[in-house]
Amino acid sequence: MSNQSYTIIFYIFAVITVCSAAFVVFTRNVIYSAFSLLFTFFGIAALYVFLSADFIAVTQVVVYVGGILVLLLFGVMFTNNIMNPGQKTEVINIIPGILLLIGIIGATLYAFYTNDGWVKTGTMLQGSVVERIGFETMSRYVLPFEMSSILLLAALIGAAFLARFDKTEH
Repeated sequence: MSNQSYTIIFYIFAVITVCSAAFVVFTRNVIYSAFSLLFTFFGIAALYVFLSADFIAVTQVVVYVGGILVLLLFGVMFTNNIMNPGQKTEVINIIPGILLLIGIIGATLYAFYTNDGWVKTGTMLQGSVVERIGFETMSRYVLPFEMSSILLLAALIGAAFLARFDKTEH
């Protein structure tokens, strides 16, 4: 493939990602919003592939599409009022969304025009990215890795404690 075709494919995925993300924010139907979030997540994973971050792309698909989006869809589908075709969100945040969009575009344009170019170090990673992530996680970053697992375990225990049904009144 030529460099121009990669650029065209990149812009196609960028447009899909931005348009579906805008649809998530601006639609009032919860089901349509959840399904357009699927296209947003896949578009972001495709952009990670273009950045040669294959591990992050696969993690994006597995965690966000396979976990969070499915959980969100099950939560929406199992609500009592799902058969109501007029189910809409109560608040639509157009003004804060537009202000945030203008701020992000302004910051991006500022960074683009004040930057002298990409900093190239000249060093390339040797071997698999996944192998390197595994090695760094189990050597230099083993303490933060274990601390985050303890934090997640504490959050799980706290969630189970808050969700139990046999709460006693004091």
